[in-house]
Amino acid sequence: MRRTISLWLGLLAFALLPALAQAPTGKIHGHVTNPTGASQNGGTVTLVLIERAASGPGLKATTSDKGALTVDQNGDFAGETEAGVYKLVYRTPGMPEDKEADHVDSVTIKAGQDTLQNVDMSRKEYIDAMPADQRKQLEELRKHNAEALKANEIIKTLNSDLKTVVQDFKDADSAKATAAQILGATASKADLEAKEAEIKSAKYSEIETMMLRDTAAKPDASVLWAQLGQAQIGLKKYDEAEATYKKTLELESTAKKPNPQTQGAANAGLGEIYARTGKVPEAEAAYDAAAKANPPQAGFYLKNEAVIFFQTGNADAQAAAADAAIKADPSQPLAYYLKGQGLIAKATVDASGKYVLPEGCAEAYQKYLDLAPNGPYAGEVKAILAQSTQTVSTTYKADKPKKK
Repeated sequence: MRRTISLWLGLLAFALLPALAQAPTGKIHGHVTNPTGASQNGGTVTLVLIERAASGPGLKATTSDKGALTVDQNGDFAGETEAGVYKLVYRTPGMPEDKEADHVDSVTIKAGQDTLQNVDMSRKEYIDAMPADQRKQLEELRKHNAEALKANEIIKTLNSDLKTVVQDFKDADSAKATAAQILGATASKADLEAKEAEIKSAKYSEIETMMLRDTAAKPDASVLWAQLGQAQIGLKKYDEAEATYKKTLELESTAKKPNPQTQGAANAGLGEIYARTGKVPEAEAAYDAAAKANPPQAGFYLKNEAVIFFQTGNADAQAAAADAAIKADPSQPLAYYLKGQGLIAKATVDASGKYVLPEGCAEAYQKYLDLAPNGPYAGEVKAILAQSTQTVSTTYKADKPKKK
């Protein structure tokens, strides 16, 4: 019982103590801008209390440091403290407490409210108070930053355009399927071909317009010239495309870090131009240069060379290019088909009406069937071999992948 009484007496004594006053609080937030006009990264904003918002038991007017708010990497700060009038002091990272980078006087923080107070060191009064040598350095820095920002905006635009270009080339490649989808199954061949040409022309024209603008904005970017050249080939502007690709290679020859893909694409582009305009030796030299510039893509470039010669009806050049493509990459079925198609132009017919295929032709066709027994040209190749005097396989099976 005595223990219970003592407890109650203790509680009674505690209840009779005078209550300490609780100061009302408010919030503050803001942004710090450095003299160049950019956001200030890091540092602290210190709140120095000048006058309290209220008085009473335990509250009195005083000047005191109420702590520092951290400025984040974006230049923003925020916090909460008791209501009153403050001096805001900004210090850069590591600055001693007896120094200040800038300050703002008489900032009022009201109870229950969020006060916005920025610290702007790019204001005229701040700049005018700087020593002459510092002002000169600041102007030079501002000029440099402005140029950097402009360059960044240009790069941003170029990257956006290149993204569009990639999609445009894809759309041009699928123009035949798109034309069929638009016109439907009853469309005539002439109408389908006209629609396909219309789609391709629109895509290549858009690319050309963008790349002409972008090469003017950044004339030292070889990749932009390479894309321009490809679009000009699509539009059959061969003279312009030739000059564009030569410009690409000129830039690559003086680049600190030449790009093998760009060099390969430019040489292959020149090869296509020369092949389509009947300049066979020049075309072969250009495609060889593409393969040398970018060896991992050699088979791809040389196969495309064979395709272009097939499209232009040059069987001898087609067969030679296909043979080079096979040597660069023996796993390409199309290269064997193109070689066979190039060689069959020299086939003869014997007394029984069978084809007498030139050397290497049957072997190329047979290898095509080995690699692609169900490929798009398999039926045609089987029919040719069946009508030839050469002994051929009657069962075709793709090669098993080699174990690593």
